[in-house]
Amino acid sequence: MIDKFLQPITGIIDKLVPDKTKKMELEHAIKTQMFELSKQQNEVNLAQAKHGSIFVAGARPAIMWICALGLFWSFFLAPLLNWGVVVFGVDIQPPTINTEGLMTLTLSLLGLGSMRSYEKAKGVARNNMREENTKDAYKP
Repeated sequence: MIDKFLQPITGIIDKLVPDKTKKMELEHAIKTQMFELSKQQNEVNLAQAKHGSIFVAGARPAIMWICALGLFWSFFLAPLLNWGVVVFGVDIQPPTINTEGLMTLTLSLLGLGSMRSYEKAKGVARNNMREENTKDAYKP
């Protein structure tokens, strides 16, 4: 799967770098970085899921479920219901959902997760929730 994602990038490398060993080194470095980012995102997801507070462990899944259910309604159930209304001649109109807003929210949520993974991989991510940071913050 990662090869399919990196195919456009490797195509650019092929055009810009004439040396085959350099190409292979660059492709290997990119794949290694992508693997590390994926691994770190999995660690973040696991830590978040284990968190004791429902506001930390439950917020992201709640938003994802809302988006998933809304998109499921808009792209699967509502069209089937509309078809049933036409076939059976019932005089009702199923509700519609603003899928533009759902897609914006879903893609933003996925983008924030990716951005956080990138920051952690580069070592520039802030972690204000660390125990030692909170202890120092409340010292008189």
